[in-house]
Amino acid sequence: MTHPNHVWRVDITYLRLGAGWLYLVAILDWHARYVVSWELSDRLEIEFVLVAVARARSAATPEIFNSDQGSHFTSPQDVARLVVAGVQISMDGQGRALDNSFTEQLWRTLKYEEVYLHDYTSPRQARSGLTRYMEFYNNERPQQALAYRTPAEAYRGARRDRLRAKPDAGRS
Repeated sequence: MTHPNHVWRVDITYLRLGAGWLYLVAILDWHARYVVSWELSDRLEIEFVLVAVARARSAATPEIFNSDQGSHFTSPQDVARLVVAGVQISMDGQGRALDNSFTEQLWRTLKYEEVYLHDYTSPRQARSGLTRYMEFYNNERPQQALAYRTPAEAYRGARRDRLRAKPDAGRS
């Protein structure tokens, strides 16, 4: 976790609606705590995960893609796309709850700062609220662990710094 796109973590959480449930998948850059991509679904099927991963991969490619051992993340469709892209796949061991601490922190923050306050009654309302919140989380909400920068500043700033450093690395 030394730079952006070093390690991405994917995870799914559930959101209660007035009548029913929605499922939220997010891909988080561990270095910057930046939400690279997310997707919402009313069915816990693999398609919404594949959409979120494809959207994230259209923006960048991680060196390591971390997940738990759930069927959404071990499917041949998901794994094959990452392997072809040269991404190292990392899966948490059983009972390793701390492996997912950054993503669990995102879920807790999202639920307490957005979801529980607005008590969504429809998928449309949830999508609208989550879109607004994810934008706020990435671009406006400073985080103490990031020296009070936003995740976007940490993600883009560190990436720029790293890109600037590379050309000079071989010069004397």
